[in-house]
This record gives sequence, C-alpha cells and structure tokens, in this order.
Amino acid sequence: MRKHLLAVDVGTGSARAGVFDLSGRQLARCVVPISVHHSLPNHMEQDSEEIWSAVCAAVKAALVESGIGADTVLAMGFDATCSLVVRDGDGKPISISTSETPNVDTILWMDHRAIEETEACNAISDPVLGRFGGRLSVEMQIPKLLWLKIHRPEIWAASGLIFDLCDYLTWRATGSTKRSHSALASKWGYTPEAPGEPPLEYYRKIGLDDVMKRAGLPSRSEPPALAIGHLSAEAAVELGLDQHTLVAPGLIDAYAGTFGLFAAGARPKTPLSTEAALIAGTSSCIVRLSHEPVSGPGCWGGFRDAAFPGLWLTEAGQSASGAFLDHIVKLHPAGGTPMKARHRAILDAISEHLDKEGPDFGLPIAVLPDLHGTRSPVSDPLLTGTIAGMDLDQSLVSLHKLYWRSCVALACSIRHIMEHQPRLAGAPKQILLAGGLADHPLLSQLYADATGCDVRVPKDCDAVLLGCALHAAVAAGAFSSVEEAGKAMQFAMSHFPPSPRRQAALARDHALLKAMMRHRDELAALASSPDKTSAPLHQAR
Repeated sequence: MRKHLLAVDVGTGSARAGVFDLSGRQLARCVVPISVHHSLPNHMEQDSEEIWSAVCAAVKAALVESGIGADTVLAMGFDATCSLVVRDGDGKPISISTSETPNVDTILWMDHRAIEETEACNAISDPVLGRFGGRLSVEMQIPKLLWLKIHRPEIWAASGLIFDLCDYLTWRATGSTKRSHSALASKWGYTPEAPGEPPLEYYRKIGLDDVMKRAGLPSRSEPPALAIGHLSAEAAVELGLDQHTLVAPGLIDAYAGTFGLFAAGARPKTPLSTEAALIAGTSSCIVRLSHEPVSGPGCWGGFRDAAFPGLWLTEAGQSASGAFLDHIVKLHPAGGTPMKARHRAILDAISEHLDKEGPDFGLPIAVLPDLHGTRSPVSDPLLTGTIAGMDLDQSLVSLHKLYWRSCVALACSIRHIMEHQPRLAGAPKQILLAGGLADHPLLSQLYADATGCDVRVPKDCDAVLLGCALHAAVAAGAFSSVEEAGKAMQFAMSHFPPSPRRQAALARDHALLKAMMRHRDELAALASSPDKTSAPLHQAR
C-alpha cells in the first residue's frame, strides 16, 4: 500500500529531503550541501547537476533512515528558491558563468547582475508591474532573462529550456516541461489566477519577444492541485524510487512553508486578515493569504493558487536575514564557520547574557541590516547596511553582542515591513514562524516582542517539507481537499506571546532602526551631491 510521501526542499546552500506518512508524521529528514560560485561581485551561480545529485543523495538517505520501501511512496513534491536554470534545446546545461566554469548553468535567486535590466523593465508602463508593487525585483526571472539576451547573446541563441528551479526539478523527475503556477505567476509575470497566461505584450515591450521559444515556456501554467506525472525510469533509479510515484507541481520554497503552516498548523482559528506566515532562511518572507487580491508598494502579489487553491497570496520580505547572520559569524575573529550548530551555540550564549544583563545587552551597537538591498517596504537592491557603536574588542562576548544586536535589527525590520503593508491585507495579530533558526526560543520570543504579535512555531516538524509533502498528497488524490489533508496531517505548535516588558526596550530599538534609515539617506545625499546637507526620507516614515 502506498502510504508515504517524499518532500524535497532546495534552499540556497543545501537540498533537504523528508519522508512523511499520511498522518503528517515525519519519519526522516536528510540534508546534503550544495555549492555557490561567486565569479564576480554580485554574481552568484550554481550547478544544476550538482543540485540534482544532492537531491538524489538526500532522498536515498532519507529512505534508508525512514526504513520504508520504495513501493510504499505514493507521491513526492519539490520546492525551491527562485533560481534560474539555463539549458539548451536538448536539455543539456549551458554555462552562464562569467568565469565560463563548465556546467554552472544556474543564476542564483540572490544574484544582482541584472540591476540595469531591472530598471529597464520597470521603466516600461504595463499592468504586469502592478502585481509586483509597481516594480520588478532583481531577484525575479524577467530581468535575469533580459541580462542573458543582452550580455550573453550566444547563450540566449543556444537556449531551448530555461526553468525556475522548482520546475527544473519536476522536469528532471518526470521529463515533463509543464511549469507550475507557483513560479510562473510570482516570478515570470504570468496572469495571477491558475492556469495563468504569459504576459506576451510586456515581454515584447522589454525586448523578450522570443522568450517563449528560448525558455520553452508553456501557454498555460499548471494549477497546484494536479500532478505533473509519474517518475521517469531514469529518475526513479537515481532517486531510489519506482515509476509509480506521482510528482506534484513545484512550489516556491516560502510558499511551501506557508502552505504547511496555514493548512496543518494547530492553533486557535482566527480570520486570514489577522495571520501572517514568516518563513526565515537565507532571506525572510512575510506571506499573507486572502480571499481577495491584495497589492501595494513593497509587496509581490496578489497571486491566486500560487500555494492554496482558491486563495490569493501576497509576499513581502528581507533580501538577506540568515545570510546577514552568516556574514557576521564569518567576519568576526571569534566567529568560525556559520553552520547551524554554531548559530545555535551563539544564541544559547546570548540567552545567558540576557538573563544576567537584561535587554540592554549589546548596546551601544545599532544595526541597519540591509546588506543585500531591500525588498520591502522599499524595493531597492542598491541600499546598504550599517553597523554603529563598534569598538576594537575581538572577544567572543563582542561577537555575542554584535550577533544579538543584528537579530534585534532584523526583527525590528520585520515590524517595519508589516507596518507598511497595504491596509486591505489587515493587521497581523498572529505570526506563524518557520525555517532557518526559527525554532530557537530566543528568536521566536524576539519576533513576538518586536512585532507585538502572538508567534506560533512548529514543534518537531519541518513546516516547509511538510507543506511540500501535503501539497503532493493533495495532487496525488490521497485527500479530497487541502482542508481534509490539513486535518489529517496536523502538527502541534509552540506559542510565544509578546512580553510587555521586553516590548518597551524594542520600541527604542525600532526607533534606532528608523533613525539609521534616515541617516543612510542623508549620507547618500551628501556622497552624491556635496553641496546638499539633507535628503528625502524615502523609507523611515
């Protein structure tokens, strides 16, 4: 009997595979690292063959750890970052790297090479931009495609299949070139309701009139509730499965986490307008669900059916959160290698400092964490971060102070983003938090205190993987609806209510964040125009 599900989540630095049963119990979870290549500043690249090998290794290891047989796996799902995989018409990799390293065929989501192309895309009046807060992001696929056509015409001419990473994975698994609505609506400009249609007129206006041929794009996107197909013979062998396993449409990784949290997270029922998902990782995404489309500056969406059939999704977030904390650990003399265990050890030590010294621990350090630009409430990849209040101390305690003040700044930035979301979205009172280090109680409590919201965190469950598995179960017909699947696969959540005492200290920290935003504007104005002594305050409102 086929009663198990496989979920694969490909993040920036690793591929994770999880095995679940139809009650939502996680039987195994295995992680395999993947490389990131930095050929030039702002150029971040990957090898999709390495990614697929990591996926296969993680799946095989998870199967062994779970003790189940391949003949019991009903379906599998994939979610991934919104990276861009470039292949020729025969499906062979084309190196997009400026170093011309063979097989480096993937432009990572956080690659910023296409800043000029992004501005060109945003200078063209078109309804497509309205679905992205008025501006496309350099992290999306359309500017990257334009960069390839302009700067690497030989690659563009040789291309025949260009995928969002989650669609590349379903292609490798099934051989089907069908594309998911989750990716095409949110990153490629397809119409927001599944099945979505390509924005052909906008593509023409910006010079991508031949993108349908070069990327092998479909005329319609695939809705979330229908399977793409079965595993191919080749993929079944590579994954250690059999050809009877169904494959669901791919999901953007943050949307898989949102799907798991909203569908299966056990919590008091509240209106959609009062809940938000916060998916933390290399970047952080704030995702809202609604019955009507919601859009506005600094938001991507609304997209209907991008995660939940029939519901609209709106996204905002930070371009670098986990990546920023990794950067702090790597740069500090006492830091070391920023593995998850190292981060947790630092957070454990900070908890002890806070117990002894109170909420002022780490002052006078103040941090503006925008080291990789911003998504929300201002979409600007050129904005930078600031660290103030540093001295010459290189001790372990100085690392703890800097790390904690960076965490505080990230949490206050989430509050700042939420305060600038469209009114139609509603004011969140409850945050469903998952991903990265979200399960560390110090950070869970920090986000509750910084936002004033009740925070709920999955207990002993990877919500992103479970969301991907739940999505696969629905696509395979194991359940008649998302609601039925969510009840069957429900997981417990820990509750972190905001503390009034700690909120007072964080109000000061929020004011520090906004002051640093104003100072950044003033310094930028002085640097660009020495005769000016002030600048417009475009973000710290």
